[in-house]
Formats: sequence, structure tokens, C-alpha cells
Amino acid sequence: MSVHTMETLSLFNNAPYQRDFSARVIAVVDQAVVLEHTLFYPTGGGQPGDTGYFSLPDGTRINVTGTVRDPLLPSIIWHQVEQCPPHLCTGALLNASLDWQRRYQHMKMHTCLHLLGSIINAPVTGCSISADKGRLDFDLPEMTLDKESITDELNALIEQAIPVSTLSMPASEYPALLQSTGSKTVKPPVIQGDLRMVEVIGIDIQPCGGTHVQNTREIGRVFCEKIEKKSRNNRRVILRFE
Repeated sequence: MSVHTMETLSLFNNAPYQRDFSARVIAVVDQAVVLEHTLFYPTGGGQPGDTGYFSLPDGTRINVTGTVRDPLLPSIIWHQVEQCPPHLCTGALLNASLDWQRRYQHMKMHTCLHLLGSIINAPVTGCSISADKGRLDFDLPEMTLDKESITDELNALIEQAIPVSTLSMPASEYPALLQSTGSKTVKPPVIQGDLRMVEVIGIDIQPCGGTHVQNTREIGRVFCEKIEKKSRNNRRVILRFE
């Protein structure tokens, strides 16, 4: 199969809580594997790519150390592996499992950062997520932020057990949406001409391709660890789980 005709069906958006799946290999190049479909989220939007492992029918275990989209053909998702056995080839059927605890931490923090963006009235210029912390950068010239206030407001929203849902809208509506959303730099996720939106019901709605929890209470308690001045117009807010 030509690389130009390959495409990986993304399962993670519709099944963010599913941890295991089976799939056939459609390409193997060096230490990277493409599957016909995958639950592994590829690095993007500040969220790291998933890790985990593949299991072959003969019992061989292959550790997946990262997941990325092809830089030229983003419909292709590459699973970076620790060591690719010689007998792993196109057409092989394998079982795959996520490092679920790591992924779930990413889901919780990603949703928490959407809450953070909703309580700070400034455009978002950067984002980063890890298993134990996350941060947003804001276009905010004046130092008006307070760690204790941010911590209190976030935990109050989390405790409300607010539902989180996804929806789609025509990509043509994105310019108008920019007037009411906080992100200045994130390229909106367009799927077959539609924008994928993530909504914390009644609190926030943003274009987002990441994985999220279904309810804010799943996040658990967090605290604002630090507020940094990165430049004259940039403030970085760092959150951690308690």
C-alpha cells in the first residue's frame, strides 16, 4: 500500500475511555507502525501522544513509546515502538493496550485547562499537558492573576460535576467562533469539513481534538502551583493535581 493512500481511522475521539483494541498493521517503517485504526492519541493540541504496548499472537510484546501524526499526511498515525521484531509485517493482526493511567491523567488535565481558560479573560497563546501537571499561556500584559483565587475557582467548578460533551459545527463558522473563544494559536480540528468542539456545559466551548473526561468531578482537586511572567505580554499559569 502506498503511503499516499494510507489512512488511520481514529477511535480515540468516539471512545476516549476504551483501553484495548485489535487492529491490522498497514505499514512498518524502521521503529514505527501504522495500524488500520487506533485508540492511541497522537501528540497535538498540547496533549502528549499515548504510550502502551502491542501483543502479537505468538506472545511477543512490543512497547509503544509515543504516537504522532505524519507531518505531511496527518491522516496517518505512527506508533513509535521500542523495538520492532522482524516478523511484524503488513497485514499482521495484533492486540493493543493503552497506558490507561497516563492517558486518563491527560484527559483530566485537558478538561481542567478548558476550565482555566474559562475563568481567565485573556486569549490563550500556548498549552502543555503532562500526567501530573498542565499549563496555559495567556496574552495578558498586566499581572492581575492570583494563585489562591484560581485554585478556589477551579475546584468550585470541578465540584459542580458539570457534564462535558463533544459536538461538531461547519468549519465555515470558525471565524465567528473566534470572537467568543480564547485560543489564538491552536489550529482547529476539522473532520470532513466540520469543526470538533468540546463543551463544558454552560461554562466553556472550544474547538479541540483532544480527549476529555465526561464530567468535571472526575478531575479531582487541583491547585495553581505557579504564575510566571514569560514576556511583557505573556503570563503562564501552571496547575497540578493535589
